[in-house]
Amino acid sequence: MILELIKAGLLSLEDYILAHTLTCLVPAFLLAGAMVTFVNREAILDHLGERANIWKAFPLAAAASFLVAACSCTVIPVASGLYFAGAGIGVAFIILWVAPAANVLALVYTGSILGGEMVAVRIIAALLVAFIVGLVMRSVFAKERTEMPSTPGADTAVAGGTKKIIAGKDLGLIGFILLSLLAPNYLVQEGPYLHKIYVWAAGTLLVIGYAWKFIARDLIETWLRETWWFVKVIFPLLLGGVFLVGIIGASIPEQWVQDWLGGNSLLASFLATLIGAVSYFATMTEAPFVDTLMGLGMGAGPALTLLLVGPGISLPNWLAIARIFGIKKALVYVPTIIVLGTLVGWFFGNFVL
Repeated sequence: MILELIKAGLLSLEDYILAHTLTCLVPAFLLAGAMVTFVNREAILDHLGERANIWKAFPLAAAASFLVAACSCTVIPVASGLYFAGAGIGVAFIILWVAPAANVLALVYTGSILGGEMVAVRIIAALLVAFIVGLVMRSVFAKERTEMPSTPGADTAVAGGTKKIIAGKDLGLIGFILLSLLAPNYLVQEGPYLHKIYVWAAGTLLVIGYAWKFIARDLIETWLRETWWFVKVIFPLLLGGVFLVGIIGASIPEQWVQDWLGGNSLLASFLATLIGAVSYFATMTEAPFVDTLMGLGMGAGPALTLLLVGPGISLPNWLAIARIFGIKKALVYVPTIIVLGTLVGWFFGNFVL
């Protein structure tokens, strides 16, 4: 039994490394390092910082997050990079939640499998949870700023004194990095995974070529140092978390899931939330999984909960958040998501779906 569980953990780890490292995590880490290096922190503070108007900052963060097709692990370096560049804690955790829970790619795929009504409800529920999470995190931690160890060039990489968020040539670099992150999932939705690697490789070559031609060498070195900081802090925790998820997944009896997730009770939604909160779902994988469980009798409310919480958070996500943002923030964020996920599933399952 123990050997079987270890094997399940190793298989989960193998699948994660093969399917996510190159096309997801590498560009995500590069993007995080670039944001810390090139983004003007003062401008970020004005638009997305703690002193910014939440009715401006929160919708801006949520709207931008819909365009980032990222899983619960890939989004961490993106959100933390923006946070350490000066964004508010509420904004950072809105991005952490919305990007994996309700990105455009996942919504389109969900619609093709579960229908338009489920997509509409998923969007509304994701935004509702996002704004509550943002308010909770801002209320608890607004006055507490965690300083990231950074290189001496990080603060001088942008023009001091100007309110411009980022220089044009630096924005171009971030655009190409973002392209290399999003293009594999947006352009290759079927077929061998190797096709995604081809798209990623083409995007990465564009990033390298653009950086070599337009970015100063000292800034490239600073960017790569910042990127490596995110890699060495986050990546080992992700691997350990994915291994544990494989073991947990192999330990849950299928019959138990079928028996306890039927109907739209608070208990059913709570159990679906717990399963989603611990398990790792790559973006878009949640829709076919939920469709299968609904075919076995899972209620619409728990289904919505699993669609949101499954890709939104995971055990690797918990560990990485605790390491990057601090244990206190993880201990507030994760229970908040579990409570809200349960209530959302119960409410929409009984009164909307």
